Amino acid sequence: MKRTRAFLIAIALTALTACGEQSKFKDYDGPKVTRVLLFKSERKLYLMHQNQELVKYDVGLGFAPEGHKEIEGDGRTPEGHYLIDKRNPNSKFHLSVGISYPNPADVARAEALGKSPGGDIFIHGRGPTYWKGAPVDWTFGCIAVTDDEIERIYAMVADGTPISIYPSRADMEAELTALREGEGAARMAVQSDLPSQADVLVGAPLVQAGSKTVNSPDPQALPQSAAAASRLANAR
Repeated sequence: MKRTRAFLIAIALTALTACGEQSKFKDYDGPKVTRVLLFKSERKLYLMHQNQELVKYDVGLGFAPEGHKEIEGDGRTPEGHYLIDKRNPNSKFHLSVGISYPNPADVARAEALGKSPGGDIFIHGRGPTYWKGAPVDWTFGCIAVTDDEIERIYAMVADGTPISIYPSRADMEAELTALREGEGAARMAVQSDLPSQADVLVGAPLVQAGSKTVNSPDPQALPQSAAAASRLANAR
């Protein structure tokens, strides 16, 4: 089944051509990517259609990959719920799609430390400056894939797509458990310009089991996330 799905995705991605040479810009007419999931400990990025895994990629993270990004220059990759909100066709890393870090909570956290939260967090390729033998985690906080892979991601993932970045798969499952139990639920006002998906968490911090104070959506609006968690629990 996974091989068939990968084959169909490959067919759905067609390269545009210019002057007989293959372009880095591809067309995609397959299932809509409704969410992006990243598990930092596994270095795995998933493109999802509802509760179905479309494709997954190995990734590199910031040079200090442990923990949530707090301030500019700390080398960490953010953790939490964001949007794909921009793209750069002229990226020095081949192509890139941007993540809506920092959110207001990120800004407040950094300001409390008297620092800037930083920004310009992207999923990007390698580009011509990438060197053979580079460490797995070589960015300044971004999420890195190969040039071929960013071409596919650039084509498949639209601006406005939610992205959830978790320290580990267990953190996602703990968050879903906490939401099902109603801890800290139904206190996040989802802005009208966000995608109208049942499981949107954008703007909320990661929900930890046992937490009574985090902001999160109604736990009854979780069937897609719960199904995704169940499906991904056995996907490695």
